[in-house]
Amino acid sequence: MSGKGQPSAAIGGQAVIEGVMMRGKRHWSLAVRRPDGGIFIKTEELNPLALRYPVLKWPVLRGVIALWESMSLGIKALSISANISVEEEDFTISRKEMALSFGLGILLAVGLFVVLPLYATKQVEGWFPNSALFILAEGILRIIILILYIVVVSRISQLRRLFEYHGAEHKTIHAFEHGLELDADSVGSFSPLHPRCGTSFLLVVMVLAIIVFSFVGIPGLFWLVLSRLIGIPLIIGLSYEVIKYAGKHTDSRFMRAVMYPGLLLQRLTTREPDTGQIEVAIAALKGVTDHEPVELDHSGAADLEVMA
Repeated sequence: MSGKGQPSAAIGGQAVIEGVMMRGKRHWSLAVRRPDGGIFIKTEELNPLALRYPVLKWPVLRGVIALWESMSLGIKALSISANISVEEEDFTISRKEMALSFGLGILLAVGLFVVLPLYATKQVEGWFPNSALFILAEGILRIIILILYIVVVSRISQLRRLFEYHGAEHKTIHAFEHGLELDADSVGSFSPLHPRCGTSFLLVVMVLAIIVFSFVGIPGLFWLVLSRLIGIPLIIGLSYEVIKYAGKHTDSRFMRAVMYPGLLLQRLTTREPDTGQIEVAIAALKGVTDHEPVELDHSGAADLEVMA
C-alpha cells in the first residue's frame, strides 16, 4: 500500500499574530506584518535536542520531543509577533506572560477534552455493556467537543485572521514542495490544506486515544483521568509515527483515507489568505531557505520533526 507521493521537505510552520513562523532542520524564521505595512523578519539558529542526544531520535520518543520543542518555539514566536504587530511602547508581552497564558490554555484543554468527556460518559456508564463501548463513546464525545470548540472560536474575528495566515503558511509550503517560484501568484494557486498540519495530528491523537485507552477498562473517575494524563505522551508519540508514515505514503489509498478526516477538519482552521498574508508567509520561508539548504525528497518522505 505504499507509493511515491508529492515531493516534500523538512519545512514546517505555524501561524502567529499577523504573521507566520517557518522552521527548518537548523533554523527558524518569523515574519510579521508591521502596523506601518512593512514586514518584520527574524531568523535564528536551532539546536534540537535530538542532535545532542541521539536516543531522542527513537520512534515514539522523537514525537514527544518534537512536540515539546515545537510548543516552546511557538510560545517564543507568538510573544514576538504579539509585540511587533502592535508596536506600542506601553504594550509589551513577555515570553513569561505568553507561557503563563499557554499554561492556562493547557489546563483548559485538559478540563475540556479529558475531564469533561470522562465525567459525562461516567454519568451514563450503565448504558454500556462493556468497557470497549464506554471508551468508544468517550472518544467520540471528545472529538465532538473538539469540532464544536473549533467552530465556536472560528467565529471570533481576530482568530479568523490567524486562520488566514494558517492557510498562507500551507500554500507557501505546498508551492515550495513543488519546486515553484515563491511569488503570490504561484503560491495562491495551492490548497490551504496540508497533510502534515497540526490539526490533522490532533485528530489522529484523539482516534488513537480510543484504541490505547481501551486497554485501561473502567476504573473510578479519578483513575480514568489519571490514566489519560499519563497516557498522553505515548499517544502523542504514536500519532507522530502515524503522521510520519502518512507523509511517506501519500499515494496510498489507505493512508489518504486515514488522513482525509484531518483534512476535512482543517477546513475549519484554515481560511483563504489575501496577497499580503501570502507575502508574509513567503518572507518567513525564505528566512529559513536563505540560511540552510533544503532539499526536496521526491519519494514523498517528509521529515516531520516539524509540522506544516
